Amino acid sequence: MDKMVGLIDLFLQPGEFIVADASYKLRTLLGSCVSITLWHPQTRTGGMSHFLLPSRGRARRPKRLDARYGDEALQLMLEEFERLDIAPAQCHAKVFGGGNMFPGVAHPGGRVGQRNGEAAISLLGENGIAILSESLFGVGHRQIIFDVSNGDVWSSQIAPSAAATEGDLL
Repeated sequence: MDKMVGLIDLFLQPGEFIVADASYKLRTLLGSCVSITLWHPQTRTGGMSHFLLPSRGRARRPKRLDARYGDEALQLMLEEFERLDIAPAQCHAKVFGGGNMFPGVAHPGGRVGQRNGEAAISLLGENGIAILSESLFGVGHRQIIFDVSNGDVWSSQIAPSAAATEGDLL
């Protein structure tokens, strides 16, 4: 009797990334954070990040990269793809998140979500990786599900209710 094996379902927390084979389904929940997914169709290998900020800014580079920052998260993913002999430019990218979690509130220096989304687009362009689709910005959070077996990514955006927004501002 053949034993059916399901996909490994993995939830990414903020500041995490993974590069995985076709046996994985990856999930995350994004507010102002951004997720970059990369998929290589020939090998059915995919990567996903969940970063909180575009970069560390002017801080001195540490000895270890940290996936909480968009530039470092992408670098970590690209290193994993290269270790698997997959050229990053052959991957398909999709970008999600960057939501405004507190509409109506002034944000000194701009909105974090906006900066995160713009950084993701710029970083992918700098690395010669084509963006096939994106679901960025707007109000509220997104649930993301990435099926590495076929490269499909589902995104569902949920706007905060008026009561929740008012409660968050108190």
